[in-house]
Amino acid sequence: MEILIFAPHWGSNHLTPQDFIDRVKAAGFDGVEMSLPLAAAEREDWSARIGAAGLHLIAQQWETVFHAEFAAHKTALAQLLHNACAARPLHVNSHTGKDYYTRQQNLELIALADAIAREHGVAIVHEIHRSRFSGHPMLLLPYLEQLPHLQLTADLSHWCCACESLLEDQPRTLAATLPHVRHIHARVGHAQGPQVADFRAPEAAAALAAHLDWWDRIVALRRADGASRLTMTPEFGPVPYTQSLPYSQQEVSNAWELNVAMLALLRARYALA
Repeated sequence: MEILIFAPHWGSNHLTPQDFIDRVKAAGFDGVEMSLPLAAAEREDWSARIGAAGLHLIAQQWETVFHAEFAAHKTALAQLLHNACAARPLHVNSHTGKDYYTRQQNLELIALADAIAREHGVAIVHEIHRSRFSGHPMLLLPYLEQLPHLQLTADLSHWCCACESLLEDQPRTLAATLPHVRHIHARVGHAQGPQVADFRAPEAAAALAAHLDWWDRIVALRRADGASRLTMTPEFGPVPYTQSLPYSQQEVSNAWELNVAMLALLRARYALA
């Protein structure tokens, strides 16, 4: 099974498109995961540059977070997903719904995403993320029961934070969830937050081990399923995801450096996957 590892655009927005793509290529990533501009010319410029560099694209939509009211959220979701699919990415990673919408409303949004995915022939996967329909295991499980083919992005750092644990007490939850995973956000969270300061530090060892175990299980499940590909994105984010010192706001670790270090760890661990 091919494992492709992507660089997040998040945290590098200050760079020009070409400078970012050159940085991604030099670091050894297989592709870019990013939210694409709504302007068609800008979107196509990004796609062309990524393709010319020999890189793959995963398109993101997260901007629906700004739309609290359901009708506006649904309208924005449709626009953003059509735009993402138009770039012909490997797949689209979507921040879908809200944890305070009714189940019927979130099901309506998932159905909308499914219809757009079929129209474009591009898979849309829904990210496990705080405040979305999947923000807590007990929110997600009913959807998995009702929608056995629901495809997910595993960013389990969010559940660590939401459940104030490394999910040691939720083996059934993980057993139900991991078979639905098609994409991994390889960020390490902990019981009090979605991102450790540095996953290489000894105090992060238990959190890192838990996440690696989950990722190992996902890799094994996809191999057993005969999947040809699994994608991963190291997704350590900038301040305030990266902790900063009070008053000076100096970051205590560098997100890009952490993402490149996680790339190396994933390459070594899954080289034979």
